[in-house]
Amino acid sequence: MIPKVFREVIDLGDGREISIETGKLAKQAHGSVVVQSGKCMLLCTVVSNYKQSDVDFLPLTVDYREKFAAAGRYPGGFFKREARPSDGEVLTMRLVDRVLRPLFPKDYHAETQVMIQLMSHDENVMPDAMAGLAASAAIQLSDFPFECPISEARVARVNGEFVINPTRAQLEESDIDMMIGASADSVMMVEGEMDEISEEEMAEAIKFAHEAIKVQCAAQVKLAEAFGKKEVREYDPEREDEDLAKKIHDMAYDKVYAIAKAGSSKKERGLAFSEIKEEITETFSEEEIEDYGDLISKYYAKAEKAAIRNLTLEEGLRLDGRKTDEIRPIWCEVDYLPSTHGSSIFTRGETQALATVTLGTSRDANQIDMPSFEGEERFYLHYNFPPFSTGEARPIRGTSRREVGHGNLAQRALKGMVPEDCPYTVRVVSEVLESNGSSSMATVCSGTMALMDAGVQLKKPVSGIAMGLISDAESGKYAVLSDILGDEDHLGDMDFKVTGTADGITACQMDIKVKGLSYEILVNALKQAREGRLHILTKLTDTIAAPAADVKPHSPKMVTRRIPNEFIGALIGPGGKVIQELQKETETTIVINEDPVTEEGVVEILGVGQEGIDAVLAKIDSLLFKPEVGSVYEVKVIKMLDFGAVVEYMDAPGNEVLLHVSELAWERTENVSDVVNMGDVFDVKYFGLDSRTRKEKVSRKAILPKPEGYVARPPRDKNRGNRDNRGRDNRGRDSRRDDRKPREEKQDS
Repeated sequence: MIPKVFREVIDLGDGREISIETGKLAKQAHGSVVVQSGKCMLLCTVVSNYKQSDVDFLPLTVDYREKFAAAGRYPGGFFKREARPSDGEVLTMRLVDRVLRPLFPKDYHAETQVMIQLMSHDENVMPDAMAGLAASAAIQLSDFPFECPISEARVARVNGEFVINPTRAQLEESDIDMMIGASADSVMMVEGEMDEISEEEMAEAIKFAHEAIKVQCAAQVKLAEAFGKKEVREYDPEREDEDLAKKIHDMAYDKVYAIAKAGSSKKERGLAFSEIKEEITETFSEEEIEDYGDLISKYYAKAEKAAIRNLTLEEGLRLDGRKTDEIRPIWCEVDYLPSTHGSSIFTRGETQALATVTLGTSRDANQIDMPSFEGEERFYLHYNFPPFSTGEARPIRGTSRREVGHGNLAQRALKGMVPEDCPYTVRVVSEVLESNGSSSMATVCSGTMALMDAGVQLKKPVSGIAMGLISDAESGKYAVLSDILGDEDHLGDMDFKVTGTADGITACQMDIKVKGLSYEILVNALKQAREGRLHILTKLTDTIAAPAADVKPHSPKMVTRRIPNEFIGALIGPGGKVIQELQKETETTIVINEDPVTEEGVVEILGVGQEGIDAVLAKIDSLLFKPEVGSVYEVKVIKMLDFGAVVEYMDAPGNEVLLHVSELAWERTENVSDVVNMGDVFDVKYFGLDSRTRKEKVSRKAILPKPEGYVARPPRDKNRGNRDNRGRDNRGRDSRRDDRKPREEKQDS
């Protein structure tokens, strides 16, 4: 039976379109769609259990995978099968999760899985830009309790014009790369990197993307109506008790407000809030606690949140006593670790990050091998968030999605400031040692200083700040919070992180929780973030004003040389013998790459000692040495022969040439040792290839003055036996006949 297929098409302009199709594949899933643009096809399926899980949160899993078969390729490595997700796939999962999760009801706790798979790849279509659309469209065809359709779109600016879902080639020419997640009414998520743009330009890019997302949301609604929108499933909601909620609010609110207003440390107020909660709990009987224990905790948390928010809105004060635009105390230090190539500590309040920099060759580049993209990163940043940083003890099971996401944000913030001609591969590692507030922004700041300490010539220093927003729709009041605490992270209406130089924004990450946030408030928040960034930037530059002029003495020095491709084989040697011995002798690392554009070999020489690097350069110079005809060169005798001396060019060790005995001096030379000996250094003139011997010719006598009365010997007669043109010698005899006679006699004999 041929399945009935339902399809909606979205016009992107420029002849491009996105289609959403359902009814053909994966029909046992609770919702499934195929989203296609060009030859790129994503299959998204969603399933949610009908039984509520015994947890107090939504166990949502968003999984995005790219199949190598989609690009007609085999997976790399020994096992030819897709394994753990790449960082690129993890980042796409996070982008989708952050937009979907807030739209499920807070009391919906059923195990839910969203799976998005790249089934067919198109090199002109970036699939991650369509993942959010695919996820939302599949949910719209299901019976999940979900607030409204959403979508995501990438926005770029090429030659001053905004472009939705650009190609990778367009993105390379763009000064903006942002992913926007939104519903038809509200922007919910922003993440991306920029080339030092202004706050107003960023807001314009968000507006442009939102208009495209509105069209995509409308297409989902049409598809669901055509397919037959299912009734929303029934589930067991969390129980509520309004009387209990009011009772606990009345008992907790004023006490929490007073402690919050006192402005204490994280540990002190944490203990104080725990005491309030314990006092309230003690007012209930054991039976009531057993029956309503979960509600008591829930309603106390609501009262605590309300008190803290109102303190900020009404009095402009925060948990630690700061004003809304005040930054916590900052102290910094560079060159802390003696053995690293660069290091720094950045401490802001109770958040601390220790960053290290390692310098390497192109061989140390981070290789990216995904079906949708192959390449390498010569600058990359890794972020580690150990449990002790928040005073916790928990098992470490590999790199978390959060660590991948935060590291990527810091990497995007800094990479545009690493100069294009930096010869090194640069790896930055951030170890978060304390966390109460944004550790990713602390990573940006410590990373900046560590790079400057390592001698990486950053174009400009970069700082970052985490901001919050608290607003009240009824009163119209709002407060933008600079440098938010960990406790403020979850109680605000917008959490956003902004990085940049003194001249503009380089990266951002926003999660907007309030509906219908005005662009006026957004721009005001971004401008306040700029003031905070510049304040932090002064602390960084007070610690280290400019990049170190050179790398540290124990750091490797990098020298790059270009050589014609024809000389690469000579430098490598048979079986790599020459280059391996050279690396061992000079204690350097030598990497050779071919530049297909210039058809040259790019030789990278990495070594701690300058002597070793100089030795490698001398070897390369000797390989490339080509003496010029008529030029004079200093040489050294390295071998004595009966018919001359082998000499080596002093400027190009390893390049040898024969100095014939006849070119030693103007006088007749019987023995070579009468004129030169082993180790003698003198000048010779280069004449190029000898027309008779086809070998290189040099002469010592050519640059010596002729002896007085010197008479040159007559040149040898080229006519063998002094014959004339008719074969007669100078006595008139026919030498040809005489030559034949002995042969005839020999033949007779």
